[in-house]
Amino acid sequence: METDAHTGPSFSLKNRAARIIWQSAYVLFFRPSPRPFHAWRRFVLRCFGAKIAAGCHIYPKAIIWAPWNLVCREAAGVADGVVLYNQAPITLGKRSVVSQGSHLCTGTHDYQSPRFELHAKPISVGDQAWIAAESFIHPGINIGEGAVIGARSVVTKDMPAWMVCAGHPCKPIKPRVMTDSA
Repeated sequence: METDAHTGPSFSLKNRAARIIWQSAYVLFFRPSPRPFHAWRRFVLRCFGAKIAAGCHIYPKAIIWAPWNLVCREAAGVADGVVLYNQAPITLGKRSVVSQGSHLCTGTHDYQSPRFELHAKPISVGDQAWIAAESFIHPGINIGEGAVIGARSVVTKDMPAWMVCAGHPCKPIKPRVMTDSA
């Protein structure tokens, strides 16, 4: 990423071209694919540099800004309506779930600067974590293994492992206790 003294941050020509090609592939091959065609969408994402493990379920209405900045471990799930605004890497752990309408945003701007420089920081979601519907995850956040982020939460700080967390701002509420269910 380059910074222009007059206009602020800009992306390289290579990055811009890659995103144009990705958007074309998204519209032609990813978005119109039938819901059960997870293997096809994994293939399309891998063609653009995503590191997608077996068994991942990424639904066709998920929006992915830069597949080359996406890592999904085994059986991770990304629902319809999720926005992965991954100017920096986003990593989703094994059997993690990102529910509909959630927004994981790796980019922000320096609001104290007249040029609003872009700062991109990676997001990591631990194994077996669940980000419930319409949550917003700020840049640079780590969601601990097994954590649950309640619906419509706004996560501005790292969340600990095996805790149920919720709110605006999101805070740990209670331990997540797993039970055996049939």
